[in-house]
Amino acid sequence: MMLIDLSVPITSGMPVYPGDPEVLVAPALTVAADGVNVLALHLGSQSGTHVDAPFHIDDSLPDLDELPLSRFVGPCVVVDVRGMPPRSAIPASAFSEVPPDVLVLVATGWSAYWGSERYLEHPYLSWGAAALLVARGTRAVAIDALSVDPTPAQTFPAHRELCGAHVVIGENLTNLEPVIAAQRAGRPIELSLLPIRIGSADGAPVRAVAKIA
Repeated sequence: MMLIDLSVPITSGMPVYPGDPEVLVAPALTVAADGVNVLALHLGSQSGTHVDAPFHIDDSLPDLDELPLSRFVGPCVVVDVRGMPPRSAIPASAFSEVPPDVLVLVATGWSAYWGSERYLEHPYLSWGAAALLVARGTRAVAIDALSVDPTPAQTFPAHRELCGAHVVIGENLTNLEPVIAAQRAGRPIELSLLPIRIGSADGAPVRAVAKIA
């Protein structure tokens, strides 16, 4: 059994979605001065590798606390769409083999551009792809890119389709290559996207982990 970390580290000045709070990590207490080390954190709920609750796009939809934990953990299928052009919509046909009641990892390859301007030019889910995943009863959809919608976006069609069905969205995942290889080898995969428990939250950072049997 292997555990694969699919998360980016939280660091000062890390990339964030345009307009989101900047991230600052700095010492608040030190062993030398205070006897213990404690960090001060300033970040948005959507910083780094994170999940979106449905509340993210609609005040009337569930926040993180209102979602069952089963939404965040379970069997996983990887959909490999690496090689798609920048700012292209991933079609519903890419998800035609996804079974019901799983978590879906979307591998665009765009995590390779983390920290560069090109990271904003990622492929994204078409509305049809999001609608198909909702119809399959997908628990969560996680992508190795800044968003499941284009960046920047104004109407957020994929977010609205997924969140409207209470599907958890994960963004800014990384290191999907060993998970892709495991799926090709026929090995079962489980995914954990358990978030920090922040009350009434629209989303929260996660330590995304794939468990390979």
